[in-house]
Amino acid sequence: MNKLKIVFISVVIIISCNKIFSQNITQTIKGQVIEKQTLAPLPGATVILLETDPVVGTITDINGYFTLENVPVGRVSLQVRFIGYHTATLNNLNLISAKELIVNIEMEEKVLKMDEIVVSATRKGETMNKMSTISTRTFSIEESQRFAGAMNDVSRMAANYAGVCTSNDALNDIVIRGNSPSGLLWQLDGVDIPNPNHFGQLGATGGPVSMLNNNVLSNSDFMTGAFPAEYGNALSGVFDLRMRNGNYDKHEFLGQVGFNGFELGAEGPIFKNNNSSYLINYRYSTMGVMQAIGIDFGTGTALPNYQDLTFKFNFLTKKIGKISIFGLGGISDINFLYSERDTTKDDENFYAYDNRDILSKSKMGVIGVSHTLIINSTTYSKLIVGASVMFNENVVDSVSTVTNIPRPYYHSNFIDSRIFGNFYINKKINSQNNFRIGVDVKRIGMNLTDSVYDASKDRFVTMVDNNDFTYLYETYIQWQYKLSDKLIFNPGIHYQQLALNNSNSLEPRFGIKWHLSNTQSLGFAYGLHSISQPLTVYFKQVELPDLNFFLPNKNLDFTKSNHFVLGYDIYFNKNLRFKTEVYYQDIFHALVEQKESAYSSLNNNSFTRFSPDSLQNTGTGYNYGLELTFERFLDKGLYYLFTGSLYESKYRGSDGVLRNTAFNGNYVFNALAGKEFELSSRKQNAKHKKFITIDAKITYAGGLRYTPVDVEESMKNHQTELDETRPFSEQFDPYFRADIRIGFRLDGKKVSQEMAIDIRNVTNHKNPYMMMFNNTTGEEEMINQLGIFPIAQYRIVF
Repeated sequence: MNKLKIVFISVVIIISCNKIFSQNITQTIKGQVIEKQTLAPLPGATVILLETDPVVGTITDINGYFTLENVPVGRVSLQVRFIGYHTATLNNLNLISAKELIVNIEMEEKVLKMDEIVVSATRKGETMNKMSTISTRTFSIEESQRFAGAMNDVSRMAANYAGVCTSNDALNDIVIRGNSPSGLLWQLDGVDIPNPNHFGQLGATGGPVSMLNNNVLSNSDFMTGAFPAEYGNALSGVFDLRMRNGNYDKHEFLGQVGFNGFELGAEGPIFKNNNSSYLINYRYSTMGVMQAIGIDFGTGTALPNYQDLTFKFNFLTKKIGKISIFGLGGISDINFLYSERDTTKDDENFYAYDNRDILSKSKMGVIGVSHTLIINSTTYSKLIVGASVMFNENVVDSVSTVTNIPRPYYHSNFIDSRIFGNFYINKKINSQNNFRIGVDVKRIGMNLTDSVYDASKDRFVTMVDNNDFTYLYETYIQWQYKLSDKLIFNPGIHYQQLALNNSNSLEPRFGIKWHLSNTQSLGFAYGLHSISQPLTVYFKQVELPDLNFFLPNKNLDFTKSNHFVLGYDIYFNKNLRFKTEVYYQDIFHALVEQKESAYSSLNNNSFTRFSPDSLQNTGTGYNYGLELTFERFLDKGLYYLFTGSLYESKYRGSDGVLRNTAFNGNYVFNALAGKEFELSSRKQNAKHKKFITIDAKITYAGGLRYTPVDVEESMKNHQTELDETRPFSEQFDPYFRADIRIGFRLDGKKVSQEMAIDIRNVTNHKNPYMMMFNNTTGEEEMINQLGIFPIAQYRIVF
């Protein structure tokens, strides 16, 4: 009887679809419906456009594809139904006039039969990765475009979520639950990638400008702890990013100019009638223009130069499955020339130091080929092979305070080149049991050289000099067991080994989700996680009296942590949600000095270049906290998001003293809200549709921790010297920042244009950044973070 009802509804909506709206400004929605665990297409699924009268929809073809034509532009919602599967709902998708909307919908089979349970739709806020039980946020790329102050950057967008904050305004480093930003793992289409930021450093995870282009990304997952077994070599969190495929029917083009650069993009079919596609996007720096009109972006008189390219080619075959070729690459350089400074101006500079000329270059590239094969109705496999490279060159000259003449002080040239291959096979036994087994192998090649001038020896001393390679092996197994649709278990094990010194780690992972009702759920997750040390640490050299060298750090182990999370989720209605999580993270095997000191690798951040030369894995630390999220998902043009985090982050160095970490801000609160208005005439023959958006954000957080300046030593050495006996013992005043964004979109029949102004720190609040020694005054001086920072953007799609 139920099947007859669905067939009847399907016939009605197909007929209705042909009589859909008669307005002129319309567009097409299309995509594919597949089974989540097996990736098999679901033919005959019913796809309905919600909030339409009469009912509008269609059914999927034999390959799971569907098309809805002549849909009025604006916000649209889709609902997909298939017998024996949970209803999937996609809410408030943004349909613009010049670009077809392509959606890929994954449906999950019910444990019980339809007649035995109430049909319930997929809720907003649910994760893409169903193996992730807790501490995961699935975000749409539109959020990185919509949130005030995000600047089209997924890292800056993620800083609005509970448990996350930025290290400072000038960089997009993110601190997750008190952890160092270096503990974050970046993945793109299933492979680990190097630091995806311009001016990023080897071993770091952030930078001033992101290479990741949100115009080519799809919905992705962001994890803040106790993540599933498939993720390894990370301590704090995971960005699991997915690139979208290009349009497989129609050529489309994009032009954009904004903070991230001048941008051109294109996509479309490669071959007709087989759903193959290409997607290419290129960007070039706009910083020169911004500097010319007087915008201060924190580099003083130095001009950042950068460009990047992103691409993906997707091929579907009948016999050997799906093949994708994807890549991301960028180059950047900047010169901070203190010797050529304008002494009449007081330009704030967050990346350089007094009495130093710094020349910095960086390059990053990754390319991969993936092959997805559906073996049978319950099994599929995925193989990815590729390569990545990251290059950093930094030259530092010391500038005389008397003659203003630069003298060589430091030089480094770091190259990290990797060849990788990973493979996994996914097997769905039945509606209750799903297994995934995978292996990942990386050949890590390195060419690392750096040296620093030692005044006591009146010569350069080599700190790192290595040209070698090693391997990192990872393997895992995951099992999802559904006792019922209400109770789900996700156990797994991850193992990794570094061939350099045969250090290894066997890591159990476990998660459980219990749906108390249709609106409430409890979740718990535990994970043992580990991360290898930066390559430059392993190969740090110590010079012996006979001028030979030895490597005291080569046999260092992974830094590890036990992470426990408990969470509660409640939906007051389909658009209103409250979530809270408590966590405890016990960190061990952190790097500390062999002699007694306060140093710990848990305080390292993106621009930490020098570290002690003789380290051991005896350091410890812990993080614990409470996180709150209250949000209204976008509906009828309105959304809001309130997040709060209370936390402690402590560590012990080799001296055994318990101290605050550099990232122990203690609290952070965010409030975001936005409204979208349609200004267009509702006449059927209107030539344009107009939309305006207003978004705002307020952040209030504990001030940065800092180490006091040792004024006496600074005066002796004519540079900033810190009192290392009191690390992070002081804290700046609380951080406050308000951002606002106003956008306008004009949809014509074939062209869509968007204009926006995003103003960060609209109140021009002075937030402290660091303490430095001023050679001119002979006193310590506070450096503030960025003041008001306006960013304009224009985008055209055709």
